Amino acid sequence: MIIEEIVYRDPVFYFSRFSENNWALLLHSASFDEKTGRYSFIALDPFATILCKEGLLCFQGVMSHRNPFDLLNELIQNYPLEKQEGYPPFQGGLAGYLSYDLGRVIEKIPKHKIDDMGFPDMALGVYDQVISFDHKEKKAWIFSSGYPEKEKKAREKRARVKIKKFLGQLSKNFFMENNNNFILESENIISNFDKKSYLQAVEKTKNYILEGDIFQANISQRFSSDLPSDFSKFNLYQRLMELNPSPFSAYFHHDDICLISASPERFLRQSSLGVETRPIKGTRPRGKTKKEDEAFSKELLFSEKDKAENVMIVDLMRNDLSRVCEDHHVKVSQLCELETFETVHHLVSAIEGKLKTECNQIKLIQAIFPGGSVTGAPKIRSMGIIAEIEPTQRGPYCGCMGYIGFNDEMDLSITIRTFCIKKNKISFQAGGAIVLDSDPLIEYEETWHKAKVLHESLL
Repeated sequence: MIIEEIVYRDPVFYFSRFSENNWALLLHSASFDEKTGRYSFIALDPFATILCKEGLLCFQGVMSHRNPFDLLNELIQNYPLEKQEGYPPFQGGLAGYLSYDLGRVIEKIPKHKIDDMGFPDMALGVYDQVISFDHKEKKAWIFSSGYPEKEKKAREKRARVKIKKFLGQLSKNFFMENNNNFILESENIISNFDKKSYLQAVEKTKNYILEGDIFQANISQRFSSDLPSDFSKFNLYQRLMELNPSPFSAYFHHDDICLISASPERFLRQSSLGVETRPIKGTRPRGKTKKEDEAFSKELLFSEKDKAENVMIVDLMRNDLSRVCEDHHVKVSQLCELETFETVHHLVSAIEGKLKTECNQIKLIQAIFPGGSVTGAPKIRSMGIIAEIEPTQRGPYCGCMGYIGFNDEMDLSITIRTFCIKKNKISFQAGGAIVLDSDPLIEYEETWHKAKVLHESLL
């Protein structure tokens, strides 16, 4: 491993030079919090790529029907990295996204009737070079492993060549634009539900609860629009960060697909300290005045309904973690605590565990994916009901995004508050947990509260 320190700058400044590069990825802690948002990463020019769609796997251009998680396990074993202590945790490995619909590879779950966007179920690059930022220490480094070369001298030579190339690209003059030259009309942003049909969807979900099928399910609506030809995706990312900086922000571009995320929610973190998941359940908007804002936060903090929703998901996640964690090591370290973001208040819990020695990050993902906060409880039946009720396939929404390091480190966020772009079409979704005492109108309004900042970013 070759490590080269570089001048610390805003990751967006560095990444802006590469945002149009194929398989360019920015994992950006746009709102600093040492617990969830201390580090940012840029990954470029992977030495291998993985795409999967409906059971068909494409690895380095070769198509097969093998299980994609078997391939991920193989890559973890073939390219081990010793963790370099004292530096940011992602130092090379797999990075990109797993679609919500990849869950059908793990469990037998009904398929949505309509897949109009056609996103891959998995899109991961295998990165031998990563640029890492420590926002607390105000330092940045390039990590270059030299993979896929295996022989020591060949690895070192490749690592140094790639660092030299990157430094050369940084030295070129570059002007970063940060203004979009487009305006979308709000009436052109349409939902896959109208108000009446969403209220009916909530009632239908409540009937399933009454019948004993589930305790709760997360029902979302999707907003979409066509894009003008002069649309700048990276300028949209910068605008979203101005309006809603988040600890798990991200920008990912490959071929005709782009994900732009301002996620507040950690899905899974694996490190030497153990495993952590931080489900969110319970939302209120920010107030227009300080007094109104405090009223909204107190209303959420003391809401028995929201607490009950959160606790259900905590129990689900504890059970999922127990499948791959040591006995008596799964614990709730935070329960229904209020966390305030730029546009909303949330109730956030945290569950921790210690991974069994015979398990790795891939086994952990398979045990937990997708996150319970975006499905419901019980998970598999809830996902079946989601497939029946929601009009279109979710794609990347409610899957996860982040890195799976070759050094046993991993950090993945839930892909909510996320734009999904394919060709000239953009979509984003927002949902909420439906329980027996849900008010359909309030649930409908909550989806609009969650989607508000995404709407505003486009107008």
